[in-house]
Amino acid sequence: MARALSNLLLKGITGSPAGGSNRMASASFIQRGMRYSTTVPNDPDTHDDFKPMDKFQDSATSLKDVVEQDVKENPVMIYMKGVPEFPQCGFSSLAVRVLKHYNVPLNARNILENAELKSAVKAFSHWPTFPQIFIKGEFIGGSDIVMNMHQSGELKEKLKDIATNQEKSA
Repeated sequence: MARALSNLLLKGITGSPAGGSNRMASASFIQRGMRYSTTVPNDPDTHDDFKPMDKFQDSATSLKDVVEQDVKENPVMIYMKGVPEFPQCGFSSLAVRVLKHYNVPLNARNILENAELKSAVKAFSHWPTFPQIFIKGEFIGGSDIVMNMHQSGELKEKLKDIATNQEKSA
């Protein structure tokens, strides 16, 4: 009896799903033994409160407006892969390290979280790669340009008044 129950359980785990339908979207892949999916499972048992949602989808604000507002309101804005505390690529990491050297407030958005945001930033700057750094509303470029400006002293000059204002408000 135990063997029959064990076989039935094993068949249920490895066999076809109940009802003959696979609820996981086909856009999935396996890397290093871990299964990743680029879409949300179509599971009717999942409550809407627990499903991922696009923060901008229900908003009247377009992504173009979000990018314009970010660049306008933040003295140093970086669109990067990951976040400053945990960059997801070497170029983003380099840009963050260089900017942190000047002790300026650093505002960032993770472009990996939203493909539409990534496209909106590219369209706004007319620049194809990331990270993208904006200082005082001006598009500067990527990590290589920021590094060159740092080495030449030009970045220190550009960030001087931002660092000074930061020290006064502290």
